[in-house]
Amino acid sequence: MKQDSYSVKDANVILSKLILGSSDYLKLDNKDKVDRMFTRYVEEGGRTFDTARHYRESEAVIGSWLKDKKREDYTIITKGCHPVREAPDTPRVNPESILADLTTSLEMLATDYVDVLLLHRDDPSQPVGPLMETLSQLVDEKKIRSFGVSNWELPRIIEAKKYCEDNGLNPLSFNSPNFSLAKVNEPRWENCVTADDLMIAWHEETDFPLISWSAQAEAFFGNRFSPDDVNDPEMAEFVAVYFNDLNWKRLVICEELAKEKGVKPIQISLAYVLSQTFPSYATIGPEEEWQLLDSVEAMNIQLSAEEIMRLKKGE
Repeated sequence: MKQDSYSVKDANVILSKLILGSSDYLKLDNKDKVDRMFTRYVEEGGRTFDTARHYRESEAVIGSWLKDKKREDYTIITKGCHPVREAPDTPRVNPESILADLTTSLEMLATDYVDVLLLHRDDPSQPVGPLMETLSQLVDEKKIRSFGVSNWELPRIIEAKKYCEDNGLNPLSFNSPNFSLAKVNEPRWENCVTADDLMIAWHEETDFPLISWSAQAEAFFGNRFSPDDVNDPEMAEFVAVYFNDLNWKRLVICEELAKEKGVKPIQISLAYVLSQTFPSYATIGPEEEWQLLDSVEAMNIQLSAEEIMRLKKGE
């Protein structure tokens, strides 16, 4: 089943339900694999690519691939205002960094505009007003078509959304947190935000679009880990984030549902993200073609409200 793309309410963009993220193979000297993976994604109905100023060569790789394509056929999401690698503890969420990063992103992507610009991090010491004013002005200047935030806490999202509404700005259109079937013990990376029950309830109430990153929880539900890995030093970073009783119980339910439906457990976990009652989009990071096709096939899976509740409860 080829995936569909959806026009997003209040945002002048069309997003694929499955968004192709910037995996490790996105390197300028890896053109053949990039061509193969991107072409297959498009053949399967995909049109949306996720990248960021922080993701090394990925913007340049996407820009190079797009050079002989019709730009309007594709949706590009990029992100800015991440701390630089040389100063990871120094926030860069301010109007000046928004403009500087976008200028570089447009150059790397070899395009006049990006479809979605997300702030990659937050700095709660910065008032939302100047940030939203800057982003809205970029829409007016046609350098971006829409904007949103990534790794922001819910109160700040609500404040930013309201500021745009109250001041007649272009709307805040997207929230991009980590969201998957997995419960995390701690943030995967510093200053990252995972959608909790309160945030999900807000999305359900407002019908606000969510773009999930790490939608498959780094293959936690794909036979990558076992409880025996808890003392394996090579698994320490994953143990710290994903190893807990609820996730192992959820894995059991994934396996049971997968057996019933004739699919894979990891496909059940992705279907969970895509089966929300609000607009929910999943950023995926396949390294191989078969992984991409597994994700596309997950869009065929229908989960009932009862099955979704079983997955949430792990019972």
